[in-house]
Amino acid sequence: VQLQASGGGLVQAGGSLRLSCTAPKRTFSNNAVGWFRQAPGKERDFVAAISWNGGVTYYQDAVKGRFTISRDNAKSTVYLQMNSLEPEDTAVYFCAVGRSSYASDNRANYVYWGRGTLVTVSS
Repeated sequence: VQLQASGGGLVQAGGSLRLSCTAPKRTFSNNAVGWFRQAPGKERDFVAAISWNGGVTYYQDAVKGRFTISRDNAKSTVYLQMNSLEPEDTAVYFCAVGRSSYASDNRANYVYWGRGTLVTVSS
C-alpha cells in the first residue's frame, strides 16, 4: 500500500505549513491515521493521530495547541496543519495507516507507512 505525504518545505520560525497524506480508499476509510517525525540522528516520534471518523485525536505534548490533525475520508486524505513552527519541529514527517480504527501513539499499531516529507524550520 502506497501512502503519499506532501506539503513539506522550508519555513521561518513562527510560520505555518499544512501536510497532506493520501492513501488508497480501501485501506484508509476505516482506519486510524497517524503522523510521526524523525529528526536527524533521532528516533521516529509520534506527533498526532486521528481515529477513523475523526472523532478522536491525540497529540504529542510539544505540538498541542500548534498542530491540528484532520481527515477527509471522501478524499482519502489526512491533513496536519502546523502553526507557530519552531526550529525543533525540523524533521522528516511520515504518515501511517493504523491496524484498526482507533487512534494510537504507538508506532507498533501502524501497518502502512509513507516515505515522508521534509519540514525545515529556520530560526
